[in-house]
Amino acid sequence: MKAGFVAVVGRPNVGKSTLMNAYLGQKIAIVSDKPQTTRRRQLGILTRPDAQIIFVDTPGIHRPRHALGDYMLGVATRALADSDAILFLADVSQPPTPEDRQIADLIREHAPDHPVILGLNKSDLLKPSDVLEHTNSYRALLKTSSEAPPPSPASGLEFGNWDLGFPKWMLVSATRGDNRDELMDMIVAALPEGPALYADDEITETQLRDLSAELVREAALNLLRREVPHGIAVEIEEFDETDPGRIRIEAAIFVERESHKGIVIGKGGAMLKAIGTEARKEIEALVESPVYLQLRVKVREDWRKNGAEVQRLGYGE
Repeated sequence: MKAGFVAVVGRPNVGKSTLMNAYLGQKIAIVSDKPQTTRRRQLGILTRPDAQIIFVDTPGIHRPRHALGDYMLGVATRALADSDAILFLADVSQPPTPEDRQIADLIREHAPDHPVILGLNKSDLLKPSDVLEHTNSYRALLKTSSEAPPPSPASGLEFGNWDLGFPKWMLVSATRGDNRDELMDMIVAALPEGPALYADDEITETQLRDLSAELVREAALNLLRREVPHGIAVEIEEFDETDPGRIRIEAAIFVERESHKGIVIGKGGAMLKAIGTEARKEIEALVESPVYLQLRVKVREDWRKNGAEVQRLGYGE
């Protein structure tokens, strides 16, 4: 049997959480089209007869601009060092960015001996005219041998084959499913042999109350204007399971500005109600039980810039 931890790294909004959720067959990590949706290390445990793959979904790697960003970068870099293999996920529909180059440098710095698989995601959005240029550019980021020849268009695109000094790689679409199984085969092949590390029925280490907080934040990310969501944090103040017929949850949504509080609440409370309705549906699907969800909005000025506040809201070791 193969078993091990796979750090899933990449810049913000390349589809890391989407891919992990697809492999697990259920939502463990929240998904949004807004960058830096993932803030914490999130385990997703997939157990098969031949392997146990423990995905470590990490925050999108970017240059931090505040205390929360420093925390997120630390989470991602520690995951690299602690993993058995690394899945570097990139958006192949676009050429590499400085953040992609930063990730390649971090892999070399923190996990120089780890097997690395390059997942070139969003291949369904890749223009045929850009296939060779974008694919070769991403592969070159992780080149390990200075003597390796550049990939030759004449050799064709044999997906996943090893070239001297270049990483194993695969074009994939996390949303449409293209080559997901083939990418999984590469991941399993990179893991060490050994017994399962978790029980067969475990999917994640994250507690239900913490998953519920993330689902509230996901609803806010999806419904609010772009300038507000990055400054939102959610704290579960009560998670009561004593009534077998309904779970009672009270949650506080923290914002950084008094003006943002009004936006989150909305006219006549309409936006807060919409956030609660969307979040409650997702939480009920997760816990498989009716849920009573009460939301409040509180202001904590510039909390992302304050290290103590970042820790108080749960973003700390």
